Amino acid sequence: MQIIDTCGLKCPLPILKLEKYLSKISGDFTLKLITDDEMAIIDIPLFCQQNNYAYQLDKQQGTFSFLISKNSDKTKKQS
Repeated sequence: MQIIDTCGLKCPLPILKLEKYLSKISGDFTLKLITDDEMAIIDIPLFCQQNNYAYQLDKQQGTFSFLISKNSDKTKKQS
């Protein structure tokens, strides 16, 4: 699984790194994005909703981990 570590980067850089990675792949995927930017808990779910990606958020000690996936058979969002 691909891990995108954006700790230390502030909005909008976590989303931009995610978009850059996603522009290079096609088909189904699962990845983990790690950030310490509090705005990400708003930005990442909105981005996933707009692009029909499923996501799960795990908050731990100032760090936010998003498990983001696209499955052509059944994609649903989770939080």
